[in-house]
Amino acid sequence: MDQELRSQIAVWLKDFGVESQASGWLSLSTSVLISLVIALVSYIVVRRVVVKAMNIVIQKSKVTWDDVFMRHKVLEKFALLIPVIVLNLLLPIALTTHPVIASLVDRLLSVSIVVLMISSIYVVLDAFNEIADVKLISRRLPIKSFVQLFKLFLFIVGIILVVSVIAEQSPLYFLSGLGVLTGLIMLVFRDTILGFVAGIQLAANRMVSPGDWIEMPKYGADGVVEEVSLTTVKVRNWDNTITMIPAYALVSDAFKNWRGMSESGGRRIKRSVSLDVQSVRFLKPDDLQRLKRFKLLQGYLEEKAAELELVNAQFTEEDLTLNGRWFTNIGTFRAYLVAYLKQHEQIHQNMTLLVRQLAPTSQGVGIEIYIFSKDTRWVQYEDIQADIFDHIFAILPEFDLRMYQQPSGADMRQWLEKS
Repeated sequence: MDQELRSQIAVWLKDFGVESQASGWLSLSTSVLISLVIALVSYIVVRRVVVKAMNIVIQKSKVTWDDVFMRHKVLEKFALLIPVIVLNLLLPIALTTHPVIASLVDRLLSVSIVVLMISSIYVVLDAFNEIADVKLISRRLPIKSFVQLFKLFLFIVGIILVVSVIAEQSPLYFLSGLGVLTGLIMLVFRDTILGFVAGIQLAANRMVSPGDWIEMPKYGADGVVEEVSLTTVKVRNWDNTITMIPAYALVSDAFKNWRGMSESGGRRIKRSVSLDVQSVRFLKPDDLQRLKRFKLLQGYLEEKAAELELVNAQFTEEDLTLNGRWFTNIGTFRAYLVAYLKQHEQIHQNMTLLVRQLAPTSQGVGIEIYIFSKDTRWVQYEDIQADIFDHIFAILPEFDLRMYQQPSGADMRQWLEKS
């Protein structure tokens, strides 16, 4: 729409009896109205035809990531740009006879284009962040931190572009003045800058990702990482409380990450039982006969008996009692536990499997179990651990062993009654 079109509109209006001064304003209004109608029609065509057709294609496609874009209404956001761009092209031409108004309208529409473009890109970034969460990419990289950083960058760029449009100056003019504001930016965005640097270190070293179980007693954190943002790490503790940890704190302070345990497929069980030292003794022949009933012990008893017979053959009957080697109930109990754990379906056989005797203390002599369960989930892990030690507590009397337990008030009363 140019000067010739407006002149032609004025001629048409004059033919209908409209005065020349009035026809000028009417031709101007008609030009503006036509521009608005064209912009509205272009928006309706894009929104009702193009966007609707593309959404139908997205719904019928087999991939799932494009559904995220449709749910975030990305196409609808970009469709808003079409009428504004059309108006930005037509209105300044329609208002050439009024340069001041044309300049103001042009600036206003240019600012609107910048704002709509940045908001549309924001929606695209949010969609990418959701896709990363669905595809579990965010467990390897802090995608949300990068998204937030890019949004911050776009925000600063948007402000510079808006100011440059309003002031009719080149954006480079304002960029050259940012060096003066560096100190202020460092002060205002201190946590953001520290968080971004920490986020890069966390990502490069794979120190923490969403889904990791971490412990950080300094901040009261013991649970699963739900979110790694630009400045904070969100942890949902096992009691369902939320702990927010500064991202840079994970780099500067110590914390424990249980991801290695989860990825290895085995979770450690390290627990001991304390036995009463006074219950430890040599096994008698009838004890051995009784213990042969256990299938788990038959191989050990036969092999150990042959070894002891070979060793004791070098001693006379007089020296055998003092110098010979014999079965003990605690040693046979340890052999039973090893055999029991090796045939346990829930114990990881390719990882460390150890039953060891601890140094005796005033609390008795400890037998420690050091194994790894196949199931790393907390509830299942606790069930496996409890089942194993339930069996240990129940089987101790078969070896004539007693658990050590400090005397209670009831024990003291029984002793007093007996005395």
